[in-house]
Amino acid sequence: MPAKRKYPDELRERAVRMVFEIREQTGVRTGSISRVADQLGINREAVRNWVRQAEVDGGKRSGTSTADAQRIAELERENRELRRANEILKAASAFFARELDPRLPR
Repeated sequence: MPAKRKYPDELRERAVRMVFEIREQTGVRTGSISRVADQLGINREAVRNWVRQAEVDGGKRSGTSTADAQRIAELERENRELRRANEILKAASAFFARELDPRLPR
């Protein structure tokens, strides 16, 4: 179960939008994250991570997008479930193979 988010999605989106607007208006990348974080009372690293992820999702930076990360997590979860089911089937087949073996006494 994922951890509960400290900040609501609307605040995240607003902070990222503000950083991009400041960068667009001033033409300078440095200081925009700190400025927005201080204005909204949010940790600077949190805002920095949100901006990085927004850049990845927007194709401005290389990395794993949010949609890809969710898909990977789903596939890993499904893979774990299938491995568990496979182990159960192996154990059951071994059990029934012993039961049906004519050489063993009943």
